[in-house]
Amino acid sequence: MNIALIAHDKKKPEIITFTTAYQNILEKHQLFATGTTGKKIADATGLSIVRFQSGPLGGDQQIGSKIADDQMDMVIFFRDPLTAQPHEPDITALLRLCDVHQIPVATNLAGAEIMIRALDRGDFNWRKVAKDERNQVE
Repeated sequence: MNIALIAHDKKKPEIITFTTAYQNILEKHQLFATGTTGKKIADATGLSIVRFQSGPLGGDQQIGSKIADDQMDMVIFFRDPLTAQPHEPDITALLRLCDVHQIPVATNLAGAEIMIRALDRGDFNWRKVAKDERNQVE
């Protein structure tokens, strides 16, 4: 599965701890991340990560493009709800795309824990089945 990893500045330590704890699950999937978040995760875990621009420079929109093109299966986005973000419209657009395209998204550690354990159990295999069916129709 293609998984996007994003974290606001104050949440970067949290996503590094999360990805370290679940490295054995995440390494089985293709990982994508916004710039600084991806570098910090890769440095801490050794996981292979496709890095986009940083969020304020268009990284959120690049991930949104992958969602719109049916090339992203899950988004883990550790948001900081207590700090104003200068690129808030991009964040809102990204979350909207997740809703429009039925992409599971977690915006905090609790949701991410549930999603990663479900991923490990195979609960998201329906994404692959749906993609295969869409490809057969085209």
